[in-house]
Amino acid sequence: MKNFFNKIFSSSKNLYSFKNNIKKLSSTTPVKKIFEAISTHSSESEIRYVGGCLRKILNNEKVDDIDLATNLSPLEVSETLKKNNINFYESGIEHGTITAIIDNYKFEITSLREDIFTDGRHAKVKFSKDWKKDAARRDFTINSIYADLDGNLFDPYSGKKDIEKGQVRFIGDPEKRIKEDYLRILRYLRFFLNYSKQPHKEEIIKVIKINISGITIISKERLLDELKKLLKSNQLEKLSKDKFSIDLILLIFPELKNIKSVINAIKVKKESFVNLDFIFILFLMIIDETDNLEYFLYKYNISKKDQKRAYAIDNFYNQKDGLKTLDEANLNKVLYYEGKQAVLDIINFKIIKTKKLNKKLLSLLELYKNKITPSLPVGANLLMTRYKIPEGKQLGSMLKLIEEEWIRNNFKISDKQIDSIVKG
Repeated sequence: MKNFFNKIFSSSKNLYSFKNNIKKLSSTTPVKKIFEAISTHSSESEIRYVGGCLRKILNNEKVDDIDLATNLSPLEVSETLKKNNINFYESGIEHGTITAIIDNYKFEITSLREDIFTDGRHAKVKFSKDWKKDAARRDFTINSIYADLDGNLFDPYSGKKDIEKGQVRFIGDPEKRIKEDYLRILRYLRFFLNYSKQPHKEEIIKVIKINISGITIISKERLLDELKKLLKSNQLEKLSKDKFSIDLILLIFPELKNIKSVINAIKVKKESFVNLDFIFILFLMIIDETDNLEYFLYKYNISKKDQKRAYAIDNFYNQKDGLKTLDEANLNKVLYYEGKQAVLDIINFKIIKTKKLNKKLLSLLELYKNKITPSLPVGANLLMTRYKIPEGKQLGSMLKLIEEEWIRNNFKISDKQIDSIVKG
């Protein structure tokens, strides 16, 4: 009986806290303007918070985005926002999503929907007025929670209870939901790592194994985006005790050969991972002494900027530049040729890969965080004025020779050295 009353009290207390946090969200962001705009469209128009922001509030996580659902059509939403002078763009109009922008805040507003066709990758939808049908098409109970501006819940599949119990539960038949969109296999894994306090259920493991081949029809962009969300998770170290999840990740992304060693490093060096971005953690899991990196970059659409970061690390540690030694002379060369980001990546890579936390490496990291990229102190004007060298190939050749000597001498050069180079 005591436990029964404790549960009731705890649930009541959680709901009170939830409502307070919703009210805080409503008062500290300009989202109230959108609620007011939609509500004044007609006597029947409604708008509610939905999905991720509510899930995070219930789980005491930081809310970094706000999604909203409305019973208005996308066209009606656009008209209402325009009428109320709220800037917006059509971020996913074919799926009913419009993004409103107020004071640098972005709010995704999605019309209620029903699926009329799914093919494992995409869904063809029709817009709806029915909140229950919109909830029914969502993947997991913890993503089908809605709340109004005051925190009053509409939770038809008991997502709040599932968050409190620590269970990730599909809405309806798991196999049917997975076959609607095979990306849900990877989404299940992400939500499991973040929210589950229980082991995988045997029937879910079985369904995923049966349907894992469906992942091959998902676009590389969607897979990489979901992997990004997974690797940004604060719960990655849970993988060390979850063989099924690691095996599943490696089936989908076989190039993540170093995933186990990186997970083990997270347990030992948590603080070193705090400021590392997704793309760097990805490279930690991929770069080795084979052509694994080349294959991954070919297979996935990685930006030129991030490719450059990957090659800087790979070239340094696989001795393709004949460097490898982590001393200031070599790192200064990297700083000059590749930029500060490359140096920081190379040092961080070594910090994570080294078994014990190395204070010298941490000092080196702090040094280069504030170091200015070297700049050649000799220019064309100096050579033209002091040595009467005319513009042309000779001037370019001399500058190149001076630059090479300056780099060789750890970015220092004397007037005597310059004289020697110019006068031969």
